[in-house]
Amino acid sequence: MEAKPGPALADLYRAGVALLGGRPQALLEAKVLLLRAARLSEERFLAAPERPCSPQAEAFFRRLVGRRLEGVPLAYLTGTKEFWSIPFEVTPSVPVPRPETEVLVEKVLELSRRDKESIVDVGTGSGCIAVALAQELPKADIDAVDISERALAVARRNAARHRARRVRFLRSDLLSAYRGTGARFDFIVSNPPYISHREWEALPADVRGYEPRRALLAGESGLELIGRLVRGAGAFLKPGGYLIFEIGEGQRDRVLSLFGRRWTEIETAWDLAGKPRVITARRA
Repeated sequence: MEAKPGPALADLYRAGVALLGGRPQALLEAKVLLLRAARLSEERFLAAPERPCSPQAEAFFRRLVGRRLEGVPLAYLTGTKEFWSIPFEVTPSVPVPRPETEVLVEKVLELSRRDKESIVDVGTGSGCIAVALAQELPKADIDAVDISERALAVARRNAARHRARRVRFLRSDLLSAYRGTGARFDFIVSNPPYISHREWEALPADVRGYEPRRALLAGESGLELIGRLVRGAGAFLKPGGYLIFEIGEGQRDRVLSLFGRRWTEIETAWDLAGKPRVITARRA
């Protein structure tokens, strides 16, 4: 006896939109989850929206929609997130890459000599910053470090997927892996944890409940990790090298006060929302 075909893709899509109707991005999310469940490209879906969906794909889609309604981030359900126009694998072991972090990549490219430079990405997570820089700066030698072995495993897979062969991965608490090695870099870049305990409680449930706490939460003030980075980075930069890192909302003035006389050309870059997002400082 033949298995009964499932509903048309378009009907299932509309059912997903109805279930997700209270969410601002219901139309987009329903489509993304349907494409994931049915293993289809958007082009194939649009070419034949009335094609019947298999019962297995329908069941998977409804499970995905149910988990999204529970608050699971969309990127963890699809297993991928785009950054710098590059698709990255993401799992609950790494924070979801966000578009405002692209400001950091832009700043490195603005200052780079496009030569054989050395870069270390501190707290690499999914590896999105390191891999984006590897694609834009093919001559650069890039280290990507993280305290989490699980995060490093995800980052390694992303580097392999995008053939970022000049990226090396190391386990390190900030720059601890380089103590006593004599290593010096042209750029130290980082999107460090910068959420305070008070801010953590106010985060959306889909962030607080699912993204790795260790990768986001910095401590009582939110500047604990940034302070350590600023104090320690000078020892691992070449003269004239740059420290470039992301900050949170409302942190700019307090972060600028952390820099002493060994730093020069301290600048702020703003994101598309007009918020101070990235701090750049040069070792004198």
